[in-house]
Amino acid sequence: MKTHQHPVNEKQRLSALEELQLFPVIQEDNFDNITQLASFICKTPVSLITLIGKDKQYFKSKVGTELTEADRDISHCTHAILNPEELLEIPDTREDSRFSNNPYTVGNPPILFYAGMPLKASNGSAIGTLCVLDTQPRQLQNDEKIALKALARQVENLFELRRQNLDLNKTKNELKQRNHQLKDFA
Repeated sequence: MKTHQHPVNEKQRLSALEELQLFPVIQEDNFDNITQLASFICKTPVSLITLIGKDKQYFKSKVGTELTEADRDISHCTHAILNPEELLEIPDTREDSRFSNNPYTVGNPPILFYAGMPLKASNGSAIGTLCVLDTQPRQLQNDEKIALKALARQVENLFELRRQNLDLNKTKNELKQRNHQLKDFA
C-alpha cells in the first residue's frame, strides 16, 4: 500500500475547508439526501460525502457504514482529490497497486469497488468527495457516472451556500458593531 500524495495546492485546500466551518462534522438532511440518492442510483451499499483534512478523512454524510472518519493515509478519496475535475473509478481495488494491500480492500467486508467525484470549494480546491463503494468488483454505467457528477455539483452548491451565509453573518455582525459605535459616538 502506498501512502497518499498531497495536492499541489494543499495549503489553499485546507484553508478553503476551514473557511466552510464544517468541523465538528454534523450530519445534515440536505447532505444525507444526496448520499441516499447516490447509493440508490449507483446501486451500491455504501456512499459517502467525505471531507479530507490534514490527517483524517471525515464523513459529512454516510449510507451503509457506521464509521465517521478514517485515516487519510488509507483513504481512497485522498487519491481522488489529486485530479479535481475527474471521477476516480476503481473497478477492483485488488487489482490496483495503490489499494491492493489497503486495510479496506483486505478487510471484512472488503471494499472492492470505489468511485469518487471530487468536491471543490469556491477557490477550486478539492476538499473531499462524493463516493460510492461496493463489496463486489463492478463498473458504473455511463448514466450512473453522469448522475454521480451531478450530485457532486449539488454538494458543491450546498458548500457555496454555506460559505455565503457565513459571509453574510460576518457582515451583519460587523454592521451591528459599527451601529453600536455610532450610537456611542452620538
